[in-house]
Amino acid sequence: MDRKKLLLLVVALFVAAGTAFAARSMFAGASAPQAEAVAVKPAGPKVLVAQRALPVGTILTADAMSFQDWPAELVKDVYFLDGEADMAKLLGTVVRYPITAGQPVTQGALVAPGDRGFLAAALGPGMRAVTISVSAKTGVGGFVFPGDRVDMMLTQQVKGEGEPLNTTETILRNLRVLATDQTTNNEVEDGKTVVRAFRTVTLEVTPRIAEKISVAEEIGALSLSLRSIADNQGEFERILASGEVEVPEGATKEQEETLMRQAMTRPIEGNTTYVTGGDVSRFQRTSRPAPSGSGSGSGPMMSAPQMAGGSPAAAPQGYSGPVVRVTRGKVTTAEPAGK
Repeated sequence: MDRKKLLLLVVALFVAAGTAFAARSMFAGASAPQAEAVAVKPAGPKVLVAQRALPVGTILTADAMSFQDWPAELVKDVYFLDGEADMAKLLGTVVRYPITAGQPVTQGALVAPGDRGFLAAALGPGMRAVTISVSAKTGVGGFVFPGDRVDMMLTQQVKGEGEPLNTTETILRNLRVLATDQTTNNEVEDGKTVVRAFRTVTLEVTPRIAEKISVAEEIGALSLSLRSIADNQGEFERILASGEVEVPEGATKEQEETLMRQAMTRPIEGNTTYVTGGDVSRFQRTSRPAPSGSGSGSGPMMSAPQMAGGSPAAAPQGYSGPVVRVTRGKVTTAEPAGK
């Protein structure tokens, strides 16, 4: 083959290969360039902001607030700044004005323990504060802290003829703890909460519940049981399903959540649960003993012998001894025993 023709053929092959490669790149499309994110430098200092909505009377805890970057030109003198604010002193303070989620916490919005009107600020609208005496046994061993929620139990002996009936009844539920031994903040040492014994617990209640607690202290012994944090979610779902909270038309989601949260924090009375000595030991009674001469002492307390139809059979006047119930047809009478 002529050398010139061979050279032209080689050049044509190179041109064809280059054209094919260029066409492939054009149809496949060039990969999009990836831009690297430039780290945003803080524009100002870090200020203390609320992590969630904090209504009036909220006792501040560590998970309720955190420091967040804030524009330098918007920082006010009343803000708490990172590196300057003492978080240990802020724990246990009470919110005086409502704070929305993400809003900076100001010095005027908090009331510190010992300040005038501190306890009044901790109370919700229409609520009262009552104090009860507790021990290590009745106060959950000191593991109750301000802001926790507890149930209240009443232990008493119901007296009657014969052996008394030992009972324990949960009379109140979902009570908020305001203070223990006049202390409203959790003591922290080396980053750990210190558990100390206390003799009194101050609770947030309604006026009616305050009256109930005053009477209950005279009836028997009061003790507390600590409620789980998970109970709040269950209570929220129960309130949502029952329709107890009326949400006005046009209310925002935040307003609806506020109404629900307020309903979840209400003390609960009524629908009490109880146990008796018979529920614990078979050697104890399950009900109040019946009067002498009315039959078995393990049944419900009765004021007189019962007829078959349910109405009482009158005992002979002036006789207080044992009687025998005699039924003739549909009529039941009480006859003195031994006659």
